[in-house]
Amino acid sequence: MHKARFYTLVASCPDQVGIISRVTAFIAEHRGWLLESSFHADDIDQRYFMRIEVRADSLAFGVDEFRLHFASLATELKMHWRIADSAEKKRVVVMVSQQEHCLYDLLARWQSNELNSDIVAVISNHHNFQGVVEWHGIPFHHVPVMAADKQTAFDAIGKIVDAANADTIVLARYMQILPAEFCARYPGRVINIHHSFLPSFVGAKPYHQAYTRGVKLIGATCHYVTEALDEGPIIEQDVIRIDHSDAVEDIVRYGKDIEKTVLARGLRYHLEDRVLLHGNKTVVFR
Repeated sequence: MHKARFYTLVASCPDQVGIISRVTAFIAEHRGWLLESSFHADDIDQRYFMRIEVRADSLAFGVDEFRLHFASLATELKMHWRIADSAEKKRVVVMVSQQEHCLYDLLARWQSNELNSDIVAVISNHHNFQGVVEWHGIPFHHVPVMAADKQTAFDAIGKIVDAANADTIVLARYMQILPAEFCARYPGRVINIHHSFLPSFVGAKPYHQAYTRGVKLIGATCHYVTEALDEGPIIEQDVIRIDHSDAVEDIVRYGKDIEKTVLARGLRYHLEDRVLLHGNKTVVFR
């Protein structure tokens, strides 16, 4: 059954008595119909997290007016909060280099409406996938990255992202390290898939590292990108079992399958406003 249009309220604040009752009372006062609610209390940091879906047509006002009405309560509770309208699709820019599996998977999911988003551009430092991207009706931007002058490339990428009014940037096996200032420019908005179960086997060729160590589980990690390489807050992870009979080529093949799945799940959680950042960790309401 297709879900009715809804607003998603996501918030965190210092833990205290009565948070749920005050927020839900506010919604009930305006005759709001709750579709889904999730809550989490962090006992160590004494912080409270929530995600609430409210049926849009149950309220007498739109999302902008909701923000105005809710702001005073949020200030009183010292909340970090945001509200999103399910009718407004998030705008996604995908960045890719020369490995196609994650890009192809995202394009297929996007075309079949599995991801509530608009892929507004694909950026690559190679021409490999221009044809397939443009076949999907998506603008393709070739931005070569020269070792001697990476800043010029990332200045150009930033202009493309801003011109597309993108909400989210997805690194679908984009094999370039983002400059620190680029990461700082889009905090909590750049999502990467790392072909390792971080923090194990960071950097290049993790499957080869795993093979050398004789591990029995390999995995993939979807995380937000920060200035610290491969150390951003983790959104989603998964693993698959391997054994002594698997060659490196087998491990790489298994790894590609799990990378696609983990990236798609992590991106979906992000697009559905199910992820709340908490320092270098995340709270994910699945």
